[in-house]
Amino acid sequence: MHLYQNQALKLYNSLSGEKETFIPLHEGAVGMYVCGPTVYSNVHLGNCRTFISFDLIFRYLKHLGYKVRYVRNITDVGHIEDDADEGEDKIAKKARLEKLEPMEIVQQYSVDFHQILELFNNLPPSIEPTATGHIIEQIETVKQIINNGYAYESNGSVYFDVVKFNETHNYGKLSGRNLEDMISNTRDLSGQDEKKNAQDFALWKKAEPEHIMRWPSPWGDGFPGWHLECTAMSTKYLGNHFDIHGGGMDLKFPHHECEIAQNEACTGESPVNYWMHANMLTLNGKKMSKSTGNNILPREIFSGNNDKLSKPFTPAVTRFFILQAHYRSVLDFSNDAIVAAEKGFNRLMEALENLKDIKPSDVSSIDISAWKQSCYDAMNDDFNSPILIAQLFEAVRYINLLRDGKETLTSQDIDILSKSLNTFVFDVLGLKDDIANETGNEKLESVVNMLITMRNEARANKDFALSDQIRNKLTDLGIELKDNKEGTTFSLN
Repeated sequence: MHLYQNQALKLYNSLSGEKETFIPLHEGAVGMYVCGPTVYSNVHLGNCRTFISFDLIFRYLKHLGYKVRYVRNITDVGHIEDDADEGEDKIAKKARLEKLEPMEIVQQYSVDFHQILELFNNLPPSIEPTATGHIIEQIETVKQIINNGYAYESNGSVYFDVVKFNETHNYGKLSGRNLEDMISNTRDLSGQDEKKNAQDFALWKKAEPEHIMRWPSPWGDGFPGWHLECTAMSTKYLGNHFDIHGGGMDLKFPHHECEIAQNEACTGESPVNYWMHANMLTLNGKKMSKSTGNNILPREIFSGNNDKLSKPFTPAVTRFFILQAHYRSVLDFSNDAIVAAEKGFNRLMEALENLKDIKPSDVSSIDISAWKQSCYDAMNDDFNSPILIAQLFEAVRYINLLRDGKETLTSQDIDILSKSLNTFVFDVLGLKDDIANETGNEKLESVVNMLITMRNEARANKDFALSDQIRNKLTDLGIELKDNKEGTTFSLN
C-alpha cells in the first residue's frame, strides 16, 4: 500500500484561488512541469527559492509513493527583455556584449545553474528539455493555432489574436485580469502596428538580418515567442492535459496566462489541473535588483564574499532558511535571519546525533505516532514546510527530555522517531549535514596524512614491506597515493 492512499494531500490552486484536494489524472502517477531559468546570467537566489520549493514538492510526492514525471525546461532562446515582444533576446544581447556565441552563454550559465542546484541538494528533474531542441514542435503548435483561427501572420511574425480568443474563452482567468480593462489601459508602443490589438503576443518573431539565433519556418526565418516554448515542451512530455504546472509568482502574467491561451487555442482543452506559484524573496526588506546593488548570489553566500552578511553560510543552512517560510509567502533574506536559521539547523543536527545515544525504556511517555502524523498533516496542508519544521523542533524537545531522563520511549518508538526524523529532515526537506561532512573530511585528511608520514618513515628505514602494506590497504579503501617531487598526495577514487 502506498502512503498517498491514506494521506489526503491538499494544495493551493492559483486558478481557483482555493486549497483543493489533490487527485491526479492517473492514479499513482503525477505529471509536473516547472518553468526553468533563462540562461543568460548566474542564477539568483530568488530563482533558487522557486526551484527549492518545487524540489520540496517533488520530494514529498515521491515520498508518498507517486511516480512523478518532473519536467523543467531550459529557456535558451526567445525570452525578450522585460517580457515584451519587441527588443533583444536576453541571450543574444549577452552574447553580443561579451563577444561570444549565444550557445557559449547558454552552456556557461546552464552549467552554473546545475552546479548551484546540486549544492542546494535539489534532485534533478526527470526531463530537462531546451527551447532550441524543440523548434519543430513549436512551429507545429503555431500552425495548429493559425488553423484554428486564433493567430495571424504579419510581416514575417505570427501573433496570437487575444480578442478573437476571448470571444469563446476566458483570457485572464489565471491572473484575474479583465481583457477590456487591459485594452483601455494600453499605451501605444512602437512595433504594435504589426498587431491587430496591443494585447496580442508573439508566437513567432521575424529575425532581423543582424539576429544570430534564427530558424527557418513557413513564415520566414525567425525564432519562437517565449510563451510558446513551455506550451510545446510541457505537452510533448506530459500530454495535452496534466496535473501540476509551477513557477514563480512573477510568471503568472503574462507567461502562464499566455500558456493557457495557447494550449486551449491549439488543443481545445485547458492544459493543467493545478497551477502553483512560489512567492518572492526580498533582501533586507527590499526587492532584489542588480541595478540598485540590492542583490546577492548563492556563491557569494557560500564563500562569504559579499557586503551583506557577517560570514559564509553553507548551502544546507541557506536551504533550511528558505524552507522556514511557506512557499506562497514573501520571504525576506537578511543577515539576522540566516544567522538564526543556522542556529536552528545546528540544533536539529545535534538532536539527530543525540538520539543515537537514547536508551530505550519499557514504556513510552510520549505519543510518537501522533507526532509523526502531525508531520504528515503539515506537508498535506499545501506543503507547509514551516509547520513541519516546527514539528521537527518539537521532536528536538522530546530528545532533550529523553536525554535528561524526564521522558521515556520504548525501543520501537525510538526507532519510529529516528526513521521519521531522518525521512522528513533528509528525504523530504532535502537537508544535508554539511558541517558533519566537513568535519568528517577534515578527520579523514588528518588520518591519511598521518599514514603517509608513517609510510615515509618506513621507506626511510628501508622497511618496504610496511610501506607497501600502507599503500595497498589505502588503495583497498579507495584512497590512492601519488608520489611526486614535492612529496606524497592522495585522492579518493
